[in-house]
Amino acid sequence: MAHHWEILFRTVLLYLLIIVTFRLMGKREVGELSVIDLVVTIMLAEIASMAIENTDDHLIHSLIPIFAIVILQILFSFISLKSKRFRDLLDGRPSIIINRGTIDEKTMKKQRYNFDDLLVQLREKNIRNISDVEFAILESSGKLSVFKKEPQKKKKKSSQGDITMPLIIDGVIQEENLRRINKTSFWLRQELKKQGASEIKKISFCSYDQGEFYIDKKDES
Repeated sequence: MAHHWEILFRTVLLYLLIIVTFRLMGKREVGELSVIDLVVTIMLAEIASMAIENTDDHLIHSLIPIFAIVILQILFSFISLKSKRFRDLLDGRPSIIINRGTIDEKTMKKQRYNFDDLLVQLREKNIRNISDVEFAILESSGKLSVFKKEPQKKKKKSSQGDITMPLIIDGVIQEENLRRINKTSFWLRQELKKQGASEIKKISFCSYDQGEFYIDKKDES
């Protein structure tokens, strides 16, 4: 019976301690946790789990690393407030994925960020066409900040509500999407030749909407 009370006591104590720890870390949404916040969260969870399970081990052996992590976190947070260089080192810098309507593939590769990721996050913001985007910035939290083009910069506003299908991604024709719009790869190649983009493998992204193509060629390496 005493063993069960010991487990209950440790659970309540560590629960309250971890709540205090996260309060000291500052107010952030779960989706906005930085890398260091995530590391701290995982470490605290592991230490707390071991402390609850190993009742034979003195509780102080678990409290010491928890207090050490809290002190380090507060110290790093203070230094981050004073030093942008240190903050960039811990949290990383925002990366411009689309710059003035042009996709930056080098930045995407550096961030291990692919076109599927980009399209998903654009759809989450109710943006159906990459050609509508002036700037897209991948924040250090992993979220995508998007700035649309001004209305006068858009060539043509679509009257349809359906999603614009990508026809080429990373130099590969998306045959299934072509079938969805009742087109063929032969038609696509012929149309791209008219646009001066005959080499499919040199196209990083291509979409078609209301008779207009959006084509982004691969960066020259």
